[in-house]
Amino acid sequence: MTRPRIGFLGVGWLGRNRLEAIVEHGLAEVAAIADPSPARRAEALALAPGAIACEHAGQLLQLPLDGVVIATPSALHTEHSLSALARGRAVFCQKPLARTADETELVVDAARASDRLLAVDLAYRHTAAMRAVRDVVASGELGRIHTLDLAFHSAYGPDAPWCYDKQLSGGGCVVDLGTHLVDLALWLLDFPALAGVDSRLVASGAPIDPAGSSVEDFASVHLHLAGGVLVRLVTSWRASVGRDAVIEVTVHGTDGGAALRNVGGSFCDFVGERYRGARVERLTSPPDRWRGRAAVAWVERLTTNARFDAEADRLVELARIVDAIYQRNRTIELRGVA
Repeated sequence: MTRPRIGFLGVGWLGRNRLEAIVEHGLAEVAAIADPSPARRAEALALAPGAIACEHAGQLLQLPLDGVVIATPSALHTEHSLSALARGRAVFCQKPLARTADETELVVDAARASDRLLAVDLAYRHTAAMRAVRDVVASGELGRIHTLDLAFHSAYGPDAPWCYDKQLSGGGCVVDLGTHLVDLALWLLDFPALAGVDSRLVASGAPIDPAGSSVEDFASVHLHLAGGVLVRLVTSWRASVGRDAVIEVTVHGTDGGAALRNVGGSFCDFVGERYRGARVERLTSPPDRWRGRAAVAWVERLTTNARFDAEADRLVELARIVDAIYQRNRTIELRGVA
C-alpha cells in the first residue's frame, strides 16, 4: 500500500486532533470525514480540503477506504468498529474500544476474522516521558519491581451528558481516565498475570452499588499482579487538587525508582525522572508533541501491513481488568491471564 485512504468518523476535539496529526505526517490520504455537526465538518475540511464530507457512518463506510479512525461517543464504538471491519476496513478507535470486556472481545474477534489491523488510542504510551520510564524498567536497573503508584485526577468532568449515563459510557472516571493507568501499568511490566483486584468506587462522596446506574467520580483500586507486584491506582473527576490535573506514574524497585509526572497541572506536559535514593535524574522534559503519535503509528503500520495484529488481544485483557474493577464478570477468566 502506498498512501492508504483514511476516513474519519467523528471529528470533535479528539478526532480533529488525530486528523491534524495524520495530515501533518503525510503518509495517508484523508479521503472522507463524517460528523453530524456541519460546524465540525467544516473545521475538519479546513485541515483536509480534498476529503468527502459525510453526515453519518453509513455514508462514510460506503466509500473506498483502507482504514477508519473512530472518535464517536463510547456507546457507538462497538457498532462502528464492527461495521468498519465487516467492510474490510482497518480500525483505529478512541479509548475505550467498547463499554465492556464482552463487547471488546466481539470487536477483536471481528478484526481477526476479517484479518484487518485494529488499534486503540492508548496515547500515554507514546509520551517521551513514559517511553523513557519503560526503557529504565526494561533495563533491569531498578532491580525487582514490587509496587506501582498511578494517579489521574482531573479538576473537571466531561461536558457530554452521555458520559454520566452508565448504559452509554460503561462507567465514570475509571473507564475515562483509569483505563489509561491500567494500560500503562500492564505495558510497563509486559502484561503480567492478574492475581486479584480490590476496588472502591465513589460518587459524590458515597460508595456506589456496582450493579446500580450511578457512575463513579472517584476510585481507589489495588491490582495484585503475578510475582507479588502491587499496583495502587487512584482516579477522579472534578477533583480538588489545586491544579487542572494530577497525572503520575511511579515505579518502585529494590534498586531505585522512576516516574512520569505532569508539569504545573498540565494535561499534556510531562517529565520523566529516575530516582536513586534522594537523587533525581531528569530523563525527559517538555515540550513533547505526543497526542497524535498513536494514530500516526497505526497509519505507519497500515502502509506496510494492514493485516490483523495479535497485539489486539491485549485489549481484551485490559477490558477484563476494567470489568473486574467494576465488579462485572468476576468469574470470567482473562485470556492468557491466571
